[in-house]
Amino acid sequence: MCGESFLPKQGGQNTFPHDSSGTLMKLKIRPEPRPPLPTVFNQDIPREKITMRFVIRMLACALSSIFVASAVSAAEPAPSIDAARVGAHVKELASDKFEGRGPGTRGEALTTDYIASEFKKSGLKPIGKRPDYLQPVPLVKVVTSAQSTLVASNPGQSISLACEEEFSGNCHTQSPLEEFDCEAIFVGHGISAPEFGWDDYKDTDVRGKVVVLFTNEPPSDDPTYFGGKALTYYGRWTYKFEEATRRGAKACLIIHTNATAGYPYSVVRPLDGAQLKKAPQEPALAFAGWVSSQAGEKLLKLAGLGVEQALKAADTKGFKPLPLGFRIKGKISTTVENILSNNVAGMVEGSDPALKNQAVVFTAHWDHLGLGKAVLGDAIYNGAADNATGCALLMEIARVWSSRPIKPARSAIFLAVTAEEKGLLGSKYYTANPLIPIEETALNLNFDM
Repeated sequence: MCGESFLPKQGGQNTFPHDSSGTLMKLKIRPEPRPPLPTVFNQDIPREKITMRFVIRMLACALSSIFVASAVSAAEPAPSIDAARVGAHVKELASDKFEGRGPGTRGEALTTDYIASEFKKSGLKPIGKRPDYLQPVPLVKVVTSAQSTLVASNPGQSISLACEEEFSGNCHTQSPLEEFDCEAIFVGHGISAPEFGWDDYKDTDVRGKVVVLFTNEPPSDDPTYFGGKALTYYGRWTYKFEEATRRGAKACLIIHTNATAGYPYSVVRPLDGAQLKKAPQEPALAFAGWVSSQAGEKLLKLAGLGVEQALKAADTKGFKPLPLGFRIKGKISTTVENILSNNVAGMVEGSDPALKNQAVVFTAHWDHLGLGKAVLGDAIYNGAADNATGCALLMEIARVWSSRPIKPARSAIFLAVTAEEKGLLGSKYYTANPLIPIEETALNLNFDM
C-alpha cells in the first residue's frame, strides 16, 4: 500500500499526517504527474538523491540532535548508524518468508518474533509485566462477502455495483449482516473544521443517511490553512469514517480517485479488514467503504453530476451538502472473528534520575497487506518500503541508542505497532493503553516510508 502516510493533497506536496501514532518526522513529496521534489527537514532535495544512504545520513543527524538535546556528553562520539544493517533488516522483513506481514497471520508471528529478538539482542528491556516485548492488541477481523450488494435507485433508474470490482469496504458494527435502504447525500470532503471556517455538513442532518464524499481535503498553498501543501488529519480516510459516525450516518462511501487517494483503487479493493473491538453501545457505520471512480461516475450520473464536477464543488469554499435524489440499498454480509495481534515494545532506561521516567518514543508500523490477489502470479504483498524500511530504522536506532556508554537523560521506547494499514489500530490501542503514562511521553518520532 502506498499508505496513508503518503496520502497526497491534490496538486501539492505531502507530509506524514499527524495522527494517533504521533508522526513528527516529515518527508514531503509532490505526487505525479509533476516530478516529485521531496523536502526533508525543510531542505529541498532532488528526488534522485532520496536513497537509503541519504535517509541514513538524515537519521544520523536527527539522532545527533536528540542526543545533544538530551544532555549527552559532547565528548562522546556521534551515533553510528549502519546502512548495511538497515538494508539487511529490510531484505529480511520484505522477503516472501514473512508473507506480507498481515496481522493475525503466520507472517505476524514471524515479524513480531524477529523484531523482539532484535530488541533483546540490542539490550532493550521489556516494558510492563510481560517478558517477551509484546503488547497484545485484541482485534476483530471482518471479511466482507463478495456476495454483498449495493444498489442505487431514483424513481426512474436503478444501478447495481459489483462487490470488490466497483465497491469495497467493511461493516463497522461487527455484525454478520447489515441491511439498509437510505437517502444518499453528497458531503464534499466530509470535513468539519471550525478553525478553518469549513463545514461540509453545515445545517444538514445526515442521521440514518448514506454520505457520499471524497477523501483528501481542500487544496491550499497557505500553511496556516489545512496545512498548505501538507495533508492534515482531516484529509485521511479514517477521519471521514469517524466524522460520518459522529454525525449519525448509516453508511459512508468514499469515491476513489488516484489524485485524491494517492494510490490506485486496487489498494482499497480487498474485502478483509480489522477493527478494534466495538463497545456494545458504541455508534458505528453499517458500511464504511470505497467506490471506484468509474462506479462513482455511475452513482453521480443519477444526480446529473460527474466525478470531476463533484470534486470541483467539494474543493470550493462555501460548499453546501447536496441531497443526491436517490437511495442506496445495501446488503452487507460479513464474517466476524476475534483475533489477537501484537505491538512490539522495548525500552532503554535514561540516565537522569529526575528525567528517566519521561520517554522519547520511536514508532514504526510493522504490518503490510499480507497475502492478496495475485499480481503477475505473485500473491505476496511484501511491503519493503511500507514499512519494512521504517521497522529497519527503528531497530537500528534501538541498537545505537542502547549501545551508548552514556545514555541520554530520558528513557527511550521503541514501539513497532500493528494494523496501521487497517486504520492505525495498533497506535490507537497504545494511546488508549500506554506502557508509560502519556503525560510522561516527551516526544514521538514515527518512521513510515
